[in-house]
Amino acid sequence: MKKYLSYILLVLLGYLLYVNEDSKYIVAGVGIFIIGMHFMEDGFKLFSGGILEKLISKSTDTVFKSVGLGITATAILQSSSLIAIIVISFLSAKIISLAGALGVVFGSAVGTTATTWIVSTLGVKINIAAFSLPMIIFGVIFRFYKQKNLQGIGNILLGLGFVFLGIGYMKDGFEELKSGIDLAQFSVDGYWGIIIYTLVGALATIIIQSSSATLALTITALATGQLIYINAMAIAVGANIGTATTAAMGAMVSNANSKRMAVGLFIFKGVTAIFTLSLLYFIIDLVDYLSNVFGIAQDDWAMKLAVFHTFFNLVGLIIFSFFIPKLVTYLKKLFVEDVDTYIQKPKYLDMEVVAVPFAALEATKKETIHLYDNASEVLSHAIMLHRHRYLGKTDIALVVKESTDIIELNIDDFYQTRIKSLYSDIIDYSTVFINELDSEKKNYLYELRSACRDIAEAVKNTKELQQNISRYLLSNNDYIKDEYNYIREAIAKTMNTINEIKNSKDEIDVLSKAELLKDYLKSLDVIATGRIDVLIREKRIDKKMATTLLNDSSHAYNVINKLISVAKVLWIEDLTIKQLGEDYAAGKNL
Repeated sequence: MKKYLSYILLVLLGYLLYVNEDSKYIVAGVGIFIIGMHFMEDGFKLFSGGILEKLISKSTDTVFKSVGLGITATAILQSSSLIAIIVISFLSAKIISLAGALGVVFGSAVGTTATTWIVSTLGVKINIAAFSLPMIIFGVIFRFYKQKNLQGIGNILLGLGFVFLGIGYMKDGFEELKSGIDLAQFSVDGYWGIIIYTLVGALATIIIQSSSATLALTITALATGQLIYINAMAIAVGANIGTATTAAMGAMVSNANSKRMAVGLFIFKGVTAIFTLSLLYFIIDLVDYLSNVFGIAQDDWAMKLAVFHTFFNLVGLIIFSFFIPKLVTYLKKLFVEDVDTYIQKPKYLDMEVVAVPFAALEATKKETIHLYDNASEVLSHAIMLHRHRYLGKTDIALVVKESTDIIELNIDDFYQTRIKSLYSDIIDYSTVFINELDSEKKNYLYELRSACRDIAEAVKNTKELQQNISRYLLSNNDYIKDEYNYIREAIAKTMNTINEIKNSKDEIDVLSKAELLKDYLKSLDVIATGRIDVLIREKRIDKKMATTLLNDSSHAYNVINKLISVAKVLWIEDLTIKQLGEDYAAGKNL
């Protein structure tokens, strides 16, 4: 649909340029303005160094915070599309909640009104294009620096320069166009005009992919008398609908959470638009009153349009902010997430997320944890235990001794379907965005890949161990049975401690539990070096049992060692980076 609209737009532009040469300034102005917005967006990405992403991920726990962040970030960045991309990515990766995401995008609607104020004050009242060339010159110079933050400043300056230049071209174009074509003659009064120009605003925004460009074009046309006030108001409302439609089309191909956000945004923009258009004549009187209070001239239509644009977005935001929890409940019922318990499928690897490398890295980490959770099931079953029997328990030794039932499990099949396939998906996914990461995050991604490998190898190491545990668990020889129970206990305690580390937010607690993990490794060393010698010398077990026990002790040691390495990457380093930073930097292991 969007492709065909683009073709129609190209035909109309060609015809417009053919019938009136002066229109080329308007068309060029729109193009330069859009290029400027893209440069600004890229510039803020480079300059912020991930600060925006971190703010969004950590400042959306309440509606007030998320709405405030949406307003502020969009007003500063002048790009609701950048905010929407980050929010959709974070939501797809389940880094932020649906309520937090809705708060940000709802607040973003008010943040976009900053563009209206800039264009209506600076753009049409002064020769704003005069400021563009110095900005473009210094922007080009800064882009040659190697530091990313300076390159970001260069892109921001270039973007601002092009935005100002584009506004200047549009303004001059409409002034020149008046001598040939008076577009005001196509104005339509009454509600038919409101409906028609609302559709014009929505279609223009969908095609141009920028509500800011649509509003800049509208304000310059209004200021030069090529558009009447009420039609400009309708276009502003239509531009809001257009942004929601664009976001919906992008998110509907993603997961359930992104679809919920897209529909929520569409409901917000749609309902706000319907009420605004229904009460438009009343709002016009209210805007006239507010404009008079703010000292805006009666015939300053551009400034009054900015007041109108801010007013209906702000009222819509205030009203909808109270209904976000109910809207979330409705949206979750509308799009029920596919909770697939057959756990070989990725839960967090959404291609929509790779647009924001920070979010993609977080999604990869979450998927690695998902892989670990899968592995913990097979590891538990391999030592003839169910996770619910020992996780969170204090007397694991007793649980192990009482758990004598044999659990049938095909480790090869489990590995192929639930470990290897997911491991492959993680590696394949990470290759898409790895080159977009800075060196520090790239190193962490390599660590996550290593963790995935360790998880896979830990599962492989349990195959032979599983067979011998199931054999000796039913043995009449209590000594060999006790030794294998000791191995089972060490592995179970390791996974229980890692589970406690995973759920702990206390750094001191994590450190103490990390010390416990070392002890489990040492206990298996004791089996391999001292206890087995005693068992053989006193003829409590035969040579075949001893050899098998030595091998299995080695397998168990490798399993625990790899699990500790995984825990270090996923949770221990993450929670104790301040305390352990120097040790890990020096290459110390747990």
